[in-house]
Amino acid sequence: MEVFLYGTLLDPAVLAARAGRRFSPRALRPAMLPGWRRVMLRRHPYPTLRRDRRGQVPGLLLRVCGAPLRRLMAYEGAAYRLRPVRVQTGCGLRVAKAWISNPALAQC
Repeated sequence: MEVFLYGTLLDPAVLAARAGRRFSPRALRPAMLPGWRRVMLRRHPYPTLRRDRRGQVPGLLLRVCGAPLRRLMAYEGAAYRLRPVRVQTGCGLRVAKAWISNPALAQC
């Protein structure tokens, strides 16, 4: 599965600690998520995504499966769900998934 990373998991040390393994820099591809913006969650230091036709969010695209994916899902917790998104990469548009929280929890 390809996941779009846009928050705390952009930090290689955090990603390695939460996934239980290190990823080579080649495994992380730059990507842009058009039509969204990054916002902070209420009363938490973590971001989420909110639709915004004029927005775009920079991030990284990572192919991950198995135990590392399960560990990342546990890290994201119940407040986030993997949702399909379309990201722009150097090779064109790609369908990926991103962890997005309930819109009611996001600050405007």
